[in-house]
Amino acid sequence: MILPQYRVGPSLIPGAGRGVFAAENIAAGRVIVAPDAIPCVHSIADVHAMPNADAALSACVRWFEDRFTVTPEWPDECYLNHGFDANGLWHLGFVFAARAILAGDEILIDYRHLLDEGQEEVFLDALTGTSIVGWSWAESLRRSSAELARLAANLHA
Repeated sequence: MILPQYRVGPSLIPGAGRGVFAAENIAAGRVIVAPDAIPCVHSIADVHAMPNADAALSACVRWFEDRFTVTPEWPDECYLNHGFDANGLWHLGFVFAARAILAGDEILIDYRHLLDEGQEEVFLDALTGTSIVGWSWAESLRRSSAELARLAANLHA
């Protein structure tokens, strides 16, 4: 579920389709997306073995270690697009504001957290033209935990 007010509309990223846009200012560190109604998780091997594996992989998100959700119904959270310099921080299924986000800004996350280790996204990063390749679980956890700790250290009580 997306917690702050938002809208889904045409993405500003060429070729991305739809995106999620803040409809209010979002302070750094605020939770943007919180997981809800996760029916089950699958190993990546199980996802590859599904009869519709290509469709399942495009609707697949890593939650932890080698466990993924497959969400073919595309809730609004699925319209969060990729950016290497994302303003949203993915951490264990939550998305936090990595910095202040202004109303009207498109909310982006780094897809390298969502992909399996070494898995290459089917499209290139629109800004840099480079491949988007999944990090290992350890690398994703290290990076997102360090960024979350930095955010928490800068929050004002």
